[in-house]
Amino acid sequence: MNLSPELLSAAGGPVWLQAGTLLDGLGAPRCAGHLVYDATRILYAGAEAPPAALLRPGQAAPDAVLPGHTVLPGLIEAHAHMFLEGGEQNPERRADYLKQTDAELTARAVPRLRRLLELGVIAVRDSGDKNGTGLALQARYRTAEREPMPYVDSPGPAIHHQGRYGSFMGRPMEEYPSVEACVDGRIAEGAFRIKLLATGIINFEKGAVLAKPQMPAEELARFTAVARARGRQTFAHCSGNDGVTNCIAARVDTIEHGFFVDDTQLAQMRDADVGWVPTFAPVQFQVDKAEQLGWSQLIRDNLQRILDGHAASLRKAAALGVRIIAGSDAGSHGVPHGWGLIHELRWMERAGLTQLQVINAATGAGGTRLGFPEEFGVLRAGAKPRFMLTEHDPLAAVANLGLAKTVVFDGRVFTQGDDPAVPGL
Repeated sequence: MNLSPELLSAAGGPVWLQAGTLLDGLGAPRCAGHLVYDATRILYAGAEAPPAALLRPGQAAPDAVLPGHTVLPGLIEAHAHMFLEGGEQNPERRADYLKQTDAELTARAVPRLRRLLELGVIAVRDSGDKNGTGLALQARYRTAEREPMPYVDSPGPAIHHQGRYGSFMGRPMEEYPSVEACVDGRIAEGAFRIKLLATGIINFEKGAVLAKPQMPAEELARFTAVARARGRQTFAHCSGNDGVTNCIAARVDTIEHGFFVDDTQLAQMRDADVGWVPTFAPVQFQVDKAEQLGWSQLIRDNLQRILDGHAASLRKAAALGVRIIAGSDAGSHGVPHGWGLIHELRWMERAGLTQLQVINAATGAGGTRLGFPEEFGVLRAGAKPRFMLTEHDPLAAVANLGLAKTVVFDGRVFTQGDDPAVPGL
């Protein structure tokens, strides 16, 4: 059946679709699922035919019966840096890119929004920049006259200690006299949530996190308490066992990266409902392009060992019931916006998650845990009508999410062709 934009846009009233598979972003797939929506919200999603009261007057049959299609929520990118262009792999050109003005960086970011929608990414949790791009896109989303674009929110500059890791995307807490003043300063700039740099990064030569955590548990807990009192979530860049321990003790809302997390910590994360955004993609790129990047065999082996351990932890986290949320760290070296998330989902599948677990991590897990002011990432009554239709079964292989699809976004319809234009898909 020809899925015309006119049919799917809901311009003439509610649209009733019957699909071979409906994934709600939360639970098991429903065969022959029904979806009813208008241009502002989903009216019904379920296995049974919808109530007549939700349909157009006199409507007795679906507008489209699609036995070969899967309908599922749009994807949520839970960790991205919108001011960076991850698709640029040349280190020198990446360095030059950051020499642009704040306005130029934002202007370069705007075209990515359309690409994201066409790929089915309907929301982005920006993860920090000191140049204002994330905050500018957040403000753009909230203007009435804006073009269709994914939901974006931002923490503004990440928070780190003076002289420690993070100066390229953050500003030091020492700019303020107290934790309270620092949080209030970020909120005054427009931050929707608070990003904390709890640790440094992995030393590739040693295959470990060698530096002590930037922020002790007590400091992180203070940030978390102050942010929560002001209605803001916290998320923490963190790798290394000591750093993970500090973040769990502080009850941050999500741990980003989390390399070297252990089994006991995973159970503690589950019990405290600390979400985990594992971000395989940036490290996987370093392995895949080790020769091009000049890494020795020792470093490549270290990175592969780290990824293998990360995969094992992800499997254990899923078995334990940890809230796993998908984010690619898009903007990082070798991780392009949009396609980076598709790659991230493939690494999660390769690590041992089922296709349904991966899809839920990229849809309902973020939609229900990350405190967005709008409901999306799920197919249920009241949520935003932001979803995908595809004939390429994502329950057969997550990579199918990178193939041709139709995306419905608040009454607008976008299409993506079959050519992913990215090697490996």
